[in-house]
Parts: sequence; structure tokens; C-alpha cells
Amino acid sequence: MQPLSGGVSSQILRIDLDTRSMCAKRALARLRVDTDWQVPVERNEYEYCWLQTVARINADAVPGVYGRDAESGWFAMQYLPPEQYPCWKQELREGRVDVRFAAHVGDCLGAIHAATAGRSDLAERFASDRIFDAIRLSPYLESTALAHPDLAHVIRKLIETTAQTRVALVHGDVSPKNLLVGESGPVFIDAECAWYGDPAFDLAFCLNHLLLKCVWVPQAVAALSDSYRRLYAAYRSRVTWEPVAALERRAARLLPALALARIDGKSTVEYLTATADIERVRHFARGLLTEPCIQIEHVLECWRSEVTP
Repeated sequence: MQPLSGGVSSQILRIDLDTRSMCAKRALARLRVDTDWQVPVERNEYEYCWLQTVARINADAVPGVYGRDAESGWFAMQYLPPEQYPCWKQELREGRVDVRFAAHVGDCLGAIHAATAGRSDLAERFASDRIFDAIRLSPYLESTALAHPDLAHVIRKLIETTAQTRVALVHGDVSPKNLLVGESGPVFIDAECAWYGDPAFDLAFCLNHLLLKCVWVPQAVAALSDSYRRLYAAYRSRVTWEPVAALERRAARLLPALALARIDGKSTVEYLTATADIERVRHFARGLLTEPCIQIEHVLECWRSEVTP
């Protein structure tokens, strides 16, 4: 048994058996961050159930799960060696931007949302509103509203809309650090924020990371922008549960709020440290929160003109 790194919210062990290796995971009550961030540990159960649910939709898109012990809070899943399943975040950091993989992410995410939309059984099973608020809406958006009181009414309206939209099964943390590059496509991990809610949150959360990576990896701005477009195009082709324009509107309005949250919220990205970069992101986000747009492409155009010209 040996501890594995990767994340601030859980204890993760690699366990080597005679016949195979596996991971064991248990949620922490207090996240390993500078601020006091307490989160319900029962999110571990929702993550386990999310993995089970998605495996029935696309078994290649998640690690296999072996079992869970409810009393101790541990569950066991397949160990995916990094040499065979590199982390998408690391691939992007090193400038290896595969736009086809980004499209595959959008397609897989859209397929998960399409397969789970309108499912009353899943809505009941993943009624984790309290956890989603504690681990996403409050630390990201409410903290940002407190940091920008002149925009608080706008951001709190986004919180209200997101919290009240219950359409499909949401991962809640679709970021490159939680996506592995597998032989058969993307593998989604770390679904601790699993919730039956607004699929626009997952879409905006992932697209926001592609925007921020443009600052981190400036030599790959063109490829990252293309990845943003290709991911959304693939995702959009899967949207059958509601008019595309309605979902796009919610995602486009969330995007600047999530960008601002990653510099002024409770969970900041570690690679945005230069004052000039932070100010450009802040100016971009505040502008689109003041004058919202309703198109994903328009958000990218504003980003390219104001942050990464």
C-alpha cells in the first residue's frame, strides 16, 4: 500500500495485490487548502454511484469500481497507470494539445448528460444539493460575489439559476486534471461533486479551464482555442433534452463567473500568479458579467481580444 498524490479533497491509496493493482479512496472532511473549507464526507458515496452509473453508459469513460465500505467511507476502483493513462492537464502543460481529444471529451460528456436527462430515478438518487452547494456554488460563486460586491446580484442570480436547474447527472469537476487520456478516449475521475442538476455547469466548467490554460501555455493559444470550439461542437451535437440555445445561454453566462472564481474565489488556480495575467482575466470576467453574452463563441472572442490577443 502506498499513498497517491493528486487532489486536496481525499485520501487515495494504491494497493498492489498478487493479481492486480487498485486504488482505494476516502473523502476528507477538511480540504487541504489554505482556507478552512469543510465539506460533507458523504460525497464519497455519490462519486461511487456516479462511476457505476456512467459505466452503464460508457464503460471506457470511467475506472472500474470494485466495492465500497459505507461505514469506513472507503471505496475501491481500478488503478490506471499514468504511463498508459496520462493526465490531460499535464499533456496541455507540456504543449501537447490534441483537438481531437477535446472533441472526444465534449462528445462523451454530452452522451452522459443525454443518457441521464429526465431520469426521475437518478434525480432522486443524486439529490446532493447540499454537497454541491458546499463544494461548488458557495466556494466558487458565492465567495466571488463577496469579493466583488458590485457584481454580487449578477453572480447570485447565476447561483440561483444553477441550483434550480435539475436536468441531468452532473460530474461537477470536469477539468483537465480529472480527465485521463485513455486508448479509447477520455476517462473521467474524481466525481465527488456528482449532482443531478444543470449540465451547463459541467460544460462551462471544462471550457473555462481551456481558456485559463491559454495564459499558462501561451504558445498553444491557437490549439487551445480550437479545442474549446471542437469540444463545444461535439457536446452540442448530443444535446437532445432541451433547446441548444437555452443550454448555451446558461453556459455562456456561467463562464465569466467561473473564470473570476478561479482568481478571486475560494479555489484559485495555482498557475495564475503574475499580476498582469490576473488583472486581464479579472477585466475580461467583470466585463462579461456586466454585459452578459449568450454564445459560447462570443465568450472565446472576448477572451482572445482581452486576455490572449
